[in-house]
Amino acid sequence: MNWDDPTDTDAERLVGSVADREDQAVEAALRPKDLGEFIGQEKVREQLDLVLRAARARGATADHVLLSGAPGLGKTTLSMIIAAEMGAPIRITSGPAIQHAGDLAAILSSLQEGEVLFLDEIHRMSRPAEEMLYMAMEDFRVDVIVGKGPGATAIPLELPPFTLVGATTRAGLLPPPLRDRFGFTAHMEFYEPAELQRVVHRSAHLLDVEIDPAGAAEIAGRSRGTPRIANRLLRRVRDYAQVKADGVVTRDIASAALAVYEVDARGLDRLNRAVLKALLKLFGGGPVGLSTLAVAVGEERETVEEVAEPFLVREGLLARTPRGRVATPAAWAHLGLTPPRTATAGNGQQDLFGT
Repeated sequence: MNWDDPTDTDAERLVGSVADREDQAVEAALRPKDLGEFIGQEKVREQLDLVLRAARARGATADHVLLSGAPGLGKTTLSMIIAAEMGAPIRITSGPAIQHAGDLAAILSSLQEGEVLFLDEIHRMSRPAEEMLYMAMEDFRVDVIVGKGPGATAIPLELPPFTLVGATTRAGLLPPPLRDRFGFTAHMEFYEPAELQRVVHRSAHLLDVEIDPAGAAEIAGRSRGTPRIANRLLRRVRDYAQVKADGVVTRDIASAALAVYEVDARGLDRLNRAVLKALLKLFGGGPVGLSTLAVAVGEERETVEEVAEPFLVREGLLARTPRGRVATPAAWAHLGLTPPRTATAGNGQQDLFGT
């Protein structure tokens, strides 16, 4: 499942995991300030709390932290909480912004003692900068190269102790020497509906939106296990409730609002359903090649593969097989269609003999 380098299509979708400018502004206001306020990720919170409390007790900087997981699960929020819990300032940058070792050296040399450096999309950092980071993380020192060719000299530069918080959607792309230098590694899981319901209630309170438990549950159930999407859906439902009703978000209001925005009960949007309908109605449930499926829905191959399919696979509605894409029985049931006799069997493979 590829969460890296999202396409523009994903950024424009109501259920897309990429944060646009509006999301970033709202998230800044909704972010919890400490671990006690942070909802979900129970194991990660418990483990991280121990790491930070032990570091404070020793009067030392916290170990370097690596957070991995899909976009929108709270990696940036946790980095800010780490800084707040340690009473330290935070510096935020990203891997794509560091194209040369000199870029990283400039950032590192300006850090204060104990400061938290949050490096988002750390797997996309350039190789020279990555190699410089090894020494910085382990020895709090970097070698700055002055000059070129045979006359080049390395000038050692001592760094104050700092905590690096790296975030990645693709931990497998990190080289082992970099992964091994993190003292604490955590993987962020998708949220359960009950956890997302708490997120929706908290956000509604902060946004001054009146919502009942059933309305919050309806939004949570369509949020794909992602707090960022839950908050975005809440804002759109709030707009609908203000214009079409009395401003109170109930189950019926939430359901009607999300029907307008074409987000169904399982969180599928127009693109997801278009892929499923093409697969079921045009190709009898598959198997069908990716390029053929993309042409059928009028989208680019990359859009179908990287934007539409990951959630369908995670929901168990579509299977990627060596012979092509295949619909599962759950896909037929979700769209209310009756599978043909040769439709996919329970193992996701096509029954060629109609048995």
